[in-house]
Amino acid sequence: MKKFKIIFLFLFTGLISFSQAKYHNISSNILGEDRELKILLPRGYSEDDDKAYPVIYVFDGDYLFEVVAGNVDYYAYWEDIPESIVVGVNQVDSREEDLMYSEQNSLPVESGADFFEFVGKELIPFVEDKYKTETFRVAVEHGETANFINYYLITQNPVFNAYVSISPDLAIDMEKYLGERLMNVEEKIFYYLAVSNTDIKHIMEGVASLDNTVKGIENNNLLYAFDEFDGSTHYAMPAHAIPKALESIFFIFQPITKKEYNESILKLEGSPVVYLEDKYAEIQNLFGIEKQIIINDFKAVAAAIKKKQKWEYYEELSKLARDNYPETVLSKYYKGLYLENIGESKKAMKTFQSGYILEEIGGITKDLMLEKAEAIKRDFGY
Repeated sequence: MKKFKIIFLFLFTGLISFSQAKYHNISSNILGEDRELKILLPRGYSEDDDKAYPVIYVFDGDYLFEVVAGNVDYYAYWEDIPESIVVGVNQVDSREEDLMYSEQNSLPVESGADFFEFVGKELIPFVEDKYKTETFRVAVEHGETANFINYYLITQNPVFNAYVSISPDLAIDMEKYLGERLMNVEEKIFYYLAVSNTDIKHIMEGVASLDNTVKGIENNNLLYAFDEFDGSTHYAMPAHAIPKALESIFFIFQPITKKEYNESILKLEGSPVVYLEDKYAEIQNLFGIEKQIIINDFKAVAAAIKKKQKWEYYEELSKLARDNYPETVLSKYYKGLYLENIGESKKAMKTFQSGYILEEIGGITKDLMLEKAEAIKRDFGY
């Protein structure tokens, strides 16, 4: 509960004070009218660098944008998700027309088909032409519009990589379409589904059936998560589900947690250093982001090496530290630990001493390096 309170505190202060919220009208030839967009740029967004960002598209932006943008800003601040651009599409006066689909086959028709085309052919190109974007795109929706975003998934070439479907009011044939499509996706797709146990009855029934279908799909390219919340009303659901959705989609981006340490790293039969390299390679593969390995994750791997007494992995970690933080003491520190634990005391002492000219990092100080060297000197009489 405390975390939700903090999130909503940031919702109204962080956005205004620190992030860059903008409003745009986009003129649509397909719709024959202008549409209003709300756009939140990351705190560090600048035209003066080449950094690019994932984009999170929020339909029903007239009421849902601030909830999503506040959570994105908060989680990105703590580096639990990548900094991202948030784009809200206001639909307050056009929702019914935008979401029109056929009662015969549940697919978009007339104004619904136009809105479907608008998103892929005008909205996304507009955003990607105007801002520095990565290719990773997320679609977020609630209720009837949460049904609509599925149409982008069931096409041959989905324009979104992740789908956040909160209490979707599903079309009759949607479960069948999704089941068939998700069974055969050939690239990684994130699909997050949520409902409340006190939601609208037909929505609860539809979501329960869809969850059973999706849970039964065996496809390594499908990354699926489902949450059922206790006691939330239909209209309060976004406030509960959006934080969980962000955590689910960007779970691998987060620093190594206690759970990951205990359940994954400590149970490895191979190198935890390779695990760390693979984790960051997957971040780049999934999100298009080349993220530098954070000090917290170096320390987690070092703790596992110490606990399992697999000293040879300290040398691997030293090499990785040199690649990531060449001007700091980090590489020398792990190389010194390696040498110390394999009995090369004099070499370890000199290695710790050589770190004195380098920059301190993550609590590994020059004084600590000298203390390690002096301790070896005392113990062995060098």
